[in-house]
Amino acid sequence: MSGLESSGVSSGGVRSTGIRRKALPSAEEFVKGILSGNKMILARAITLVESSLPAHKELAEKIIDACLPHSGNSVRIGITGIPGVGKSTFIEAFGMHVISQGKKLAVLTIDPSSQISGGSILGDKTRMFDLSRNDSAFIRPSPSGDSLGGVARKTRETIYLCEAAGFDTIFVETVGVGQSETAVHSMVDLFLLLMIAGAGDELQGIKRGIMEMADLFAVTKADGDNKARAELTRVETQSAIHFFPSNENGWTPKVLSCSAVTKEGISEIWTQILEYEKTLKSNGYFEIRRTDQAKYWLEETVSEHLMGDFYSRMKDLYQDMEEKVSQHKISSFQAAEKLIQEYRKRNHK
Repeated sequence: MSGLESSGVSSGGVRSTGIRRKALPSAEEFVKGILSGNKMILARAITLVESSLPAHKELAEKIIDACLPHSGNSVRIGITGIPGVGKSTFIEAFGMHVISQGKKLAVLTIDPSSQISGGSILGDKTRMFDLSRNDSAFIRPSPSGDSLGGVARKTRETIYLCEAAGFDTIFVETVGVGQSETAVHSMVDLFLLLMIAGAGDELQGIKRGIMEMADLFAVTKADGDNKARAELTRVETQSAIHFFPSNENGWTPKVLSCSAVTKEGISEIWTQILEYEKTLKSNGYFEIRRTDQAKYWLEETVSEHLMGDFYSRMKDLYQDMEEKVSQHKISSFQAAEKLIQEYRKRNHK
């Protein structure tokens, strides 16, 4: 039997249907591969985390539990920005600089809209040509999903696995600007907001909600004819953040400018991230933030499971109540009370 045939593909290029798929490795084998830094095993483990199959979820939980003691030794950086800011180009240049400093980098994404967009994030990753080919980098798009919470939770679990595999720097990228910023902020140590010069007042309004979450700002595309405009935006933004509420963690957000083309300003961003890490670890807020995040995701996960169980058990009655509410036959509050009472009864049967 040829090598192709043994892998389930005939020498003519047609997949054979007579070859059984190999059984999944055991949890112990997965963990051993992850801890040894095997990126192929890591990718397969993440696929289990993303799966909705009960057997896969059970195996994934065992893997995560075993990897958890080996996680936590990284700097987690959230990266966001409006469309057109050049996130992929920036991450390519910035990621290569981080790797040049002797770091191992994992790039993860949160894309709750990927079902609608058809997974266009994959196209962005192909533009990270050098980074995707580097042995010290691992790039993983998020799974598509019906709920942002589900996608975000899986991304958080993926962070644990990447850290156990030896990646000491984690980028969590958002797609566009929207509610995903809050989810990313709740799982990273530092939140980096990318900006462009001359975005216009209508886009500034979109960013306003996330600017107060940012720990670091970077004005991108600061090169050529755009360099002067980028510097003006940097100065204006630095002045604006003085009006934001002061952070309890003792850190004052900085605004830098950079160019992914000329690489100017890229190293300064990394220097500021290291300074941020040093500051928060020295005053104890680095660990406080992670502890608060762990509590937050405990609450979110419990809520997600309870809501899922509620809707699966109450589907028939819920639709009936929904119709009555729409027809003004019962108030929303009365309908909710009846649903909860019935849910409790069904749970005690």
